[in-house]
Amino acid sequence: MATRRRLKGRKIAALAADGFEKVELTIPLRALKLAGAKVDVVSLRHGRIRGVNLHMPASRVGVDKTVAEADPGDYGGLLLPGGFINPDLLRQSARAREFVRAFASSDKPIVTLCHGPWVLASAELLTGRTLTSWPGIRDDLVNAGATWLDQEIVRDGNLTTSKGPQDMVAFVPAMLDTFAETSPERTTAPGRESDPQRSAAHLPAWSSLRCDGRRNRQPPPWWASDWSLPPDELCVARLRDLAPPGELPGS
Repeated sequence: MATRRRLKGRKIAALAADGFEKVELTIPLRALKLAGAKVDVVSLRHGRIRGVNLHMPASRVGVDKTVAEADPGDYGGLLLPGGFINPDLLRQSARAREFVRAFASSDKPIVTLCHGPWVLASAELLTGRTLTSWPGIRDDLVNAGATWLDQEIVRDGNLTTSKGPQDMVAFVPAMLDTFAETSPERTTAPGRESDPQRSAAHLPAWSSLRCDGRRNRQPPPWWASDWSLPPDELCVARLRDLAPPGELPGS
């Protein structure tokens, strides 16, 4: 039980705004809560913020506190989901940028994926850092001073990054590892130069979300027809099937 609830007593802030990629917030939220963490959704306004599945409207998530109300000192880590609208709104907010900078200055863990690192760039936190992201924003991050790697997960001290929802099965265990640790991990690949920009657009092929299972399991794919995603509970069940023993409750 200690392993399964290894984030018990930890408090995490999930900073998001309207236009967050639904799967990049709801599945990490569920996994963090299953691991025992208390999570507050922090946003630019009160109420319920709208998620998206790529460019289509999805369900809403309730906001616990605004960035004006939330104190970074109350949290042990920060989650920054992506979606191309959400971080674009956050990066334009001085309070959101200051909120993120507070975690960096305290060397608290920051976990982000997809377009989420845009916020770190606007907060001027990427000089000398190594990370990954949605390939389309690679040049923005390199121009902000980062080394960009074309990998599903990159660790650099207190910063953990992932490319996008296609890497969710790798992202969730890495996120839990990051928030469970008491000291930052070394860089995934120190001293490397940035990987080159891709020569063709990275199309949102949701078929890449197939859970190629560990322990010789091959669960059904996560996606449904017409570009919709299945319920979060099904996605978490797939993660539970794929996680190492003890990683999530019920595994």
